[in-house]
Amino acid sequence: MATSDKVAAVEEITTKLRDSNAAVVTSYTGLTVAQLQELRRSLGENAQYRVVKNTLTQIAAKQAGVELDEHLEGSTAVAFVTGDPVVAAKGLRDFAKNNPSLVIKGGVLEGKALSADEIKKLADLESREVLLAKLAGAMKAKPSQAAAVFQALPSKFVRTAEALRAKKAEQGGAE
Repeated sequence: MATSDKVAAVEEITTKLRDSNAAVVTSYTGLTVAQLQELRRSLGENAQYRVVKNTLTQIAAKQAGVELDEHLEGSTAVAFVTGDPVVAAKGLRDFAKNNPSLVIKGGVLEGKALSADEIKKLADLESREVLLAKLAGAMKAKPSQAAAVFQALPSKFVRTAEALRAKKAEQGGAE
């Protein structure tokens, strides 16, 4: 590879690392071209899976301020994620279950280094949309529960006040 080609490759990888929410580093040794195409399709539109050269990726990672060196050994490909990282992590995990040749080495999520186990835990999370929907449901439920309590308080207060008046009247009438 000519020097100008290497410089361009480093710039491209640096840009992808900076523009991505997450990057997942994998080993793809043993996967066929057809399997790699299937993997790319399974990741969807918000992730780009690309075979990279380790040395150029190390340089690009340093320029992007990302720590990937420990994962850049052997055959390496990176999934650059611009959308929901959970969806991409699930896609990689599920593909790796059916194709043991794909090994998740580690990665980066919003600048923080992740181990392979942390990426697998990320894949176990629900998608961002589901988590936001649950949060919205919880926030909606709390005010309605509070409103029910506040509506119950006056009626309970009235019943308590009436019971006290009745008791006082009985005590006053007995004297």
